Amino acid sequence: MIPVTLSLIVASLFLTLLTNFGSNSPILVNLLISTTSVSLDAIDKFELWRLVTPAFVHFSIYHLIFNLLWVLIMGRAIEQIEGSIFIGLIFVVSAIISNLAEFFVSGPLFGGMSGVVYALFGYIWMQSRFNPFIYGRILPPAIFPLMLIWFAVCWTGWIGEIANYAHTAGLVIGVVWGRIKSLKSVRRT
Repeated sequence: MIPVTLSLIVASLFLTLLTNFGSNSPILVNLLISTTSVSLDAIDKFELWRLVTPAFVHFSIYHLIFNLLWVLIMGRAIEQIEGSIFIGLIFVVSAIISNLAEFFVSGPLFGGMSGVVYALFGYIWMQSRFNPFIYGRILPPAIFPLMLIWFAVCWTGWIGEIANYAHTAGLVIGVVWGRIKSLKSVRRT
């Protein structure tokens, strides 16, 4: 059972379709961190869900499919190994931090689960390196350089506007969390 991973996928599908891929402004503005790039409406109005909800809204079918496939693959694996509470925690922490990173640099109009995807990737990357008996077979070895190449290509701007600060924050969170957790696993064994 992977209830949290499936819930993240369903919520992303629902909110992306509800906002018509971000083009339904009256609904979308209630899911963004803020309506302006100057203030944090989420905190000012105690609407703390706004710190997380941008992760659920995607602006194209390709972005939605790409992110949700990775959430399914990596989220499922982590949830099965670490449990539902853990995957929920890594989602909330990485969504809030990556969303805030993107907001402070680019303003309020962004969305997608990419920051979370890169957090899951970073976590599995570190775990597969330092805890290979449990995490070594989740992703084929070729995926690691491909994800990092994609990360670099996104930073070039060749493929359009990308939430690169969200990607970066997510990757850092996942790598640090994965490395710390792998150190704790080594000490226990």
